[in-house]
Amino acid sequence: MSAISNRYEFVIFFDVENGNPNGDPDAGNMPRIDPETGYGLVTDVCLKRKIRNYVETVKEGEPGYRIYVKDGVPLNRSDAEACAYVGVDPDKLKEAKKKDTDLDVKIRDFMCKNFFDIRSFGAVMTTFVKGALNCGQVRGPVQLGFARSVDPILPQEVTITRVAITTEADAEKKGTEMGRKYIVPYGLYRAEGYVSANLAKKSTGFSEEDLSLLWQAILNMFELDHSAARGKMAVRELIVFRHDSELGNAPAYKLFDLVKAERKPGVVAPRSYSDYTVSVNEAGLPEGVTCTRMG
Repeated sequence: MSAISNRYEFVIFFDVENGNPNGDPDAGNMPRIDPETGYGLVTDVCLKRKIRNYVETVKEGEPGYRIYVKDGVPLNRSDAEACAYVGVDPDKLKEAKKKDTDLDVKIRDFMCKNFFDIRSFGAVMTTFVKGALNCGQVRGPVQLGFARSVDPILPQEVTITRVAITTEADAEKKGTEMGRKYIVPYGLYRAEGYVSANLAKKSTGFSEEDLSLLWQAILNMFELDHSAARGKMAVRELIVFRHDSELGNAPAYKLFDLVKAERKPGVVAPRSYSDYTVSVNEAGLPEGVTCTRMG
């Protein structure tokens, strides 16, 4: 599979209803928020986790679509596979690289060929097993920023009760226990991302097939990941800008500025996606850029 030859930018709109889209461990797991403005935040790491989980599920067992950063699998286990592929003991990798200057490229190519998330997002593949096991660093062509809510959010703390008591001693004193959870009644979030054809060609080999899978994963990243804590979450729209060239035909910010999400007249407290209008000023598209709306 050959690497992509066109640059892309994209905008994702997703929403949450009565759930916590991304808890903040520094704030008791309450929804992440910009304290100065009240806008909600969702980290790029959170979004990439959803994409990884989707790809791992739908491509399970298929060569070339393994996931490097995943639950319960130490990174150095995958790094050691690369060493085995090139026939080098992990403990002797540093010395072997001095003798074979192409070893870094061979290891990088092995990791990119086998792991979708390395091919997409890149990775720092340095772990420590009796010294540094350094499989290099790959800068991925697909990059995501933090998602931010279109309007300020107002997280709510909801008190809950449970009848399952933790210990025998507690059971003798009480019949229920109290707990709490945080929710956002409703929030529409916007995330922006980039796909570099230049980096795909130079480093990871991210292909057209990978790109199609990425769009599919973004559109469905919450569909296989529902939970009571996250409430009702869904990707509402994916807006993709495609450049006619590898290096691009316009600055990314000019394309992002063409996309607007605004509350409909008379809506004071949005509680659904239908309370918003999402528009793209396609008349303002620069020459050599096309726009596709998915969702």
